[in-house]
Amino acid sequence: MSAPAGRYQSLDVLRGLTVALMIIVNTPGSWSHVYTPLLHAKWHGFTPTDWVFPTFLFVVGNALAFTLPRYAGMGDRAVLAKIARRTAAIVTIGLALCLLSRLGSPLSEVRIPGVLQRIGLCFGIAALVIHYLGERGALAFSVAALLGHWLIMVVFGDYSLEGNAGRSIDLWLFGPGHMYKGEGIPFDPEGLLGTLPAIVNVIGGYFAGRYLRENGATRRSLGKLAAAGAVLCVLALCWAPLLPVNKKLWTSSYVLLSTGTALLVLAALAWIIEVVGAGKWAYFFEVFGRNTLFIYVLSQVAVIALNKTGTYAAVAAPLQAIGSAKAASLAFALLFMLVCWLICYGLDKRKIYIKV
Repeated sequence: MSAPAGRYQSLDVLRGLTVALMIIVNTPGSWSHVYTPLLHAKWHGFTPTDWVFPTFLFVVGNALAFTLPRYAGMGDRAVLAKIARRTAAIVTIGLALCLLSRLGSPLSEVRIPGVLQRIGLCFGIAALVIHYLGERGALAFSVAALLGHWLIMVVFGDYSLEGNAGRSIDLWLFGPGHMYKGEGIPFDPEGLLGTLPAIVNVIGGYFAGRYLRENGATRRSLGKLAAAGAVLCVLALCWAPLLPVNKKLWTSSYVLLSTGTALLVLAALAWIIEVVGAGKWAYFFEVFGRNTLFIYVLSQVAVIALNKTGTYAAVAAPLQAIGSAKAASLAFALLFMLVCWLICYGLDKRKIYIKV
């Protein structure tokens, strides 16, 4: 299946792969029985699961490389309105999911930060930076954001769960009732401060998408893309002794490592699909990649509904016959992901693409 004109199949595949992994890691049959690679690092560290969310932001940036050029002939007000509307829509959906998950609870207990809220803010700020400051300005912003976040972490706190600056800001801004409590204390991994370096993941994806758009997917261009990814990974690992790689704090070293690995995976996918031409298998992920945000939201609504009705455990129970508890838990996640895929497949066959 060849890529449509003006697009690259590998970008759609990377986007679809990312959302498929997001669904799998978010919906185990039991959180008590999960294979280690499908869990986030407990604190410092980097697992395959820690790669998923920043790569989702990376593919948001990929898409910007193709949509921002269309704004070139628009006035500033029109551009600002388009970016603001999409940002507001994504953030609002995220807040609605948080509200839905706490339905029946006091509003004082509803979480305010969240995954979609971070995606919306990162998209909006990255789009504004690139459009109004240009590419050199975006690079300068990225350096300032990464170093600035590091400086704030050092000056106003430490790298611990209890003492990090991001937690202090969120406690002051949102209050403990509106924060995630899965770490045992009020601490939000999608808090406000961590959004600053996360914007750089989107900007990195933009530059990767723009590079492919302008240079094409050739052995030479993909080699350079992979080399850039390797350099970022090395820089991250060199920085890590001073600034630990930490997804929950979204440290700047984590941004470099997640962006670097995303570049390596994109280069590999583009080489296999666009250069070698071995892309028939990729349709599975393309289907996800064409209704990405919709199917992610639908999967979250389904999980909330299963939990609220008490049927989540009942649906997962028959899979216990598979053998080990971890294998059964993974089987449920895979089946849930396949149901989501079937929905996307039906939409794709009808050429229905739901955009926000």
